[in-house]
Amino acid sequence: MKLIMKTEFDNLRLNSKHSYETDSNGEKQIVKIYAKELLIAKKVKHKKSLRYFGIKNYKDYLTT
Repeated sequence: MKLIMKTEFDNLRLNSKHSYETDSNGEKQIVKIYAKELLIAKKVKHKKSLRYFGIKNYKDYLTT
């Protein structure tokens, strides 16, 4: 996975064709976005740090 922009992550998350799940563990929170059963993106929040990651061809799943 590679770093992506927040707007691209939001585009993937708000797409009605995709599902997402949230997992919290203490100070760390992870949001994973799936297209069918394929993990396409995730957000990692650790303390005050936010990182957005996408698979190599995540742009194929973006909406216009």
